[in-house]
Amino acid sequence: MRLFVAVNPGDSVRQQIWRVSSALRDAAFPIRWVDPAGMHVTVKFLGEVDAAREPDIVAGLEAACGDATAFDLSIGGFSAFPNADRPRVVWVGCERARALAELQHEIEIEMHRLGFPPDGRTFRPHFTIGRVRRGAGRCVGLGDCLRDLHLAESVAVHAVDLMESTLARSGARYTRRHATSLGAA
Repeated sequence: MRLFVAVNPGDSVRQQIWRVSSALRDAAFPIRWVDPAGMHVTVKFLGEVDAAREPDIVAGLEAACGDATAFDLSIGGFSAFPNADRPRVVWVGCERARALAELQHEIEIEMHRLGFPPDGRTFRPHFTIGRVRRGAGRCVGLGDCLRDLHLAESVAVHAVDLMESTLARSGARYTRRHATSLGAA
């Protein structure tokens, strides 16, 4: 199984991101757009994992989230990795909320204890909305389009989810394997 830990927003937030980003799709950039149902914030990517390890991973998530409480996460600001001139991923960002950073850190510690190495990169919470097609090269004008998009939304985070990713030609399909609830704020 290909697993990761994520924060999943409600459908209304996903639809709002989709609506606001319509100008990007209309501009016909060489980008494969993420289905709104699949938009999430990846907290920790685990990779290919033997199914027998799932109970330990769930227990690790429960331990990591034991002291965490629900929080609100502000969303806004469109950009691209590594940059808008030669992008690979187009995204909408999340504020660097202390609660999310602390939660991600605790999850990183627990998953490392289970043998999943730390990512090694600074955690930059975001919702991927598109991936540039291989060989597309430069996306002239993408930066201007991204700067013209405005979104101010908030997501109430009450849980983190263990997700399974199934890769297909049409894009990845995601299945929630387990939800770990956060305490009341």
